[in-house]
Parts: sequence; C-alpha cells; structure tokens
Amino acid sequence: MSETISSRTAAPLLFGMRADRVAVSVLFLANGFLVGSWAPKIPVLMDRLVITESTMGLLILAFGLGSIVMMPIAGALTARNGSAPILKVVSLLVVPLLLLLTLAPEILSTAVVIFAFGGLIGGMDVAMNTNAVAVEKRMGRAIMSSCHGFWSLGALLGAALGGLLLGSLGEVGHAIVVTLLAGVGTVLVLPLIAQDQPTPEAKAANKLKFPASPLPYLVGAMALFSMIPEGAILDWSALYLQRDHNASIELAALGFAAFSATMAIMRFAGDSIRQKFGAVNTLRVCGVFAMIGMAISAVAPTPQLVIVGFAIAGIGISNMVPIAFSAAGNLPGVPSGIGLSIVTVTGYSGILVAPSAIGFIAERTGFSPVLLGTAALIIVTLSLSSLARHADFSAD
Repeated sequence: MSETISSRTAAPLLFGMRADRVAVSVLFLANGFLVGSWAPKIPVLMDRLVITESTMGLLILAFGLGSIVMMPIAGALTARNGSAPILKVVSLLVVPLLLLLTLAPEILSTAVVIFAFGGLIGGMDVAMNTNAVAVEKRMGRAIMSSCHGFWSLGALLGAALGGLLLGSLGEVGHAIVVTLLAGVGTVLVLPLIAQDQPTPEAKAANKLKFPASPLPYLVGAMALFSMIPEGAILDWSALYLQRDHNASIELAALGFAAFSATMAIMRFAGDSIRQKFGAVNTLRVCGVFAMIGMAISAVAPTPQLVIVGFAIAGIGISNMVPIAFSAAGNLPGVPSGIGLSIVTVTGYSGILVAPSAIGFIAERTGFSPVLLGTAALIIVTLSLSSLARHADFSAD
C-alpha cells in the first residue's frame, strides 16, 4: 500500500506540506461547508414554501436520489479516467447551486435544483475520496480520517455561520456569502490536486462491471448503518430542536454544529488513532460512542442536553465512515473508483435517502423514537467491523 521513498518526497509542497494533500483537504472542507450551509436552511425553506415535514422529506429524497444517480457515474468515470478531471468538473458545477436553490420560487423548481445539488455533491464526494486514496497510497499512510475532518470542519462552519447569517442577512444574503467563500477556495486548489489518471494498460484491465467479490457490498453495508444516524442529525436536528424543544433558530443550528465540531476534532486525531490501535478496534469503540450519543439526544429533556448528545454521537461517528471509505479504496482485486462508488452509493443512501423516511415517520411518532432506532442500527456496523482491516496501513 506504500510507494517508494522517492515518490513520496518528490511531491510539490505548499505551506510545508504536500500540495496534493492540502488541495484534497480544502475540497473536503468546501464540500462539507456547502452541506453544512444547507442544514440550517431547511426550516427557513419550509416556512418560505409553506410545506410540511412530509413534503420536506420528499425534497430531501430528491437530494438523495440525485446523489444515488450521480455516484455510480462518477465512480465509473474515475475508474477509467482518474479522479482529477472528474473532480475539477463537479467541484465547479456544485458551487452556485445553493444560491440557485435560494432563488427557486416554488416547489417544482426547488426540487429540480435540490436533485442537481445532491447529484453534484455526491459526484464530488466519490471523486475526492478516490483522490484521497491516491494521496494515501503515495504517502504510504492514512489520511482519510483527517480529510473527513476537514469535511466536518466545513460542515461546522457552514452550520454555525448559517444560523448567524440567516438571522442577520436573510436567506439570499446567506446564500451569496456561502457561494463566494466556497467558490474562491475551490478555484484556488483545483490546479494542485493529485493527478491519478490511469495508464492505457490500466484502463484496459479495469473493466467497468460490478465486482464478483462480496467485499465492497459488505463494506457498503457497514458504511450504510454508520451514516443513517449522521443523515438524521444533518437534515432533522434543527427541526427537532425547534419543534420538540422550542429552541430558537440560532440554538437549533448548534445541534448539527456541535455534532460537526466533535466529528472534526476526532477525525483530525483519527489517522494517528487508527495507525496506533488498528482500524477494527477504532471502529468498534467509535460505534459504542455513537450509540450512546444518539440515545441521549433521543431522551434528553432540554435542548442543551440534546446538543450534548449530538456532540457525543459525533465523537463516535467521526471515524466510522472514513475507515469504511479507506477500506473500500484498498480492497484486493477491486479498482479504487469502483469500490468507492459501491460503498459511497450504499453508504450515502443512509445520509441522503433514509432521512426522507425519517421525516414521514417523525411526523407521526415524533423524533425521539426515530433517533433511538438509528442508534440501534449501529449494531449492524459493529457486526461487520472486522472488514475494517482493509483500512490498515503498515508502519513501513
């Protein structure tokens, strides 16, 4: 899984670090920032369009379907052409869509933009994870957790800034600021990303077909039940805090912000933790923390304690998904782009499609039973945790 010392030291440097390492981290940051900026907009969007939780669930489903459609396409294209060219296209296309979503006047146009937004976020996700795997292999050590740490940091900034900007500048002002910040960061780093285009021989060897090995599908299931709780917090935490606990929009935005903060902190520490204790042990401990945090949020009597529960859940979920993705990019006999596309499609259905079902259920039962159910689902991830061994890098 490692390359020669000369290949590791030949990479261009930026601020004393590998330029390709910095570039892919900034793209994770930008992607997370856009998604985090979307979360606090949901209650505002519901009020503007005068829609219920069920209708909002359908719009969230459109976001998820867009990603599910685009992820396999992005995976196939990266397997044949490398992640760099795909990453450049989808990164530039996704930046203005949050602004377009804000300007959409009615439900139909909103659904179309949300579908496109979800598709490009998903395509970018596959491409940047594949690019991160390429950088991991060149460096000969794990970086995936810290890359996802930058995603969580971006989501934290997007969620926290979203609450402030929505309250002070309104929906349109918030969208303009978010678009400018994400656009500038993306444009600056795209020329520096790792160029991982395969040789003609590799293209011929990597046939675009579903692998016969069960490994990517099992790792995908492991990712799926790690990401359903994350999707529940991303899309419904603000509404849960507002409707069930009478929190203000500023306080409600802190639910996902606290979750993202602890995720970011633990993901930046996650590569070292995984290197020291192994991916399997790390995943299992994280799973226990995730279950405890979700349970606290479900039964907490005050909004402040709900936010504490989300923060504990963030500690647990932090490294479960990066470990699954790193394992997917290093499965024996499976090209990185194909393995990652299968795992991301399967896993992200938990963060993109499952929340729409959560909306329907929560409208009838409330959010507390749903959050308890998502905690129980993590047991599936723990039962498959031995597959995380493919995410281990040797100390060599």
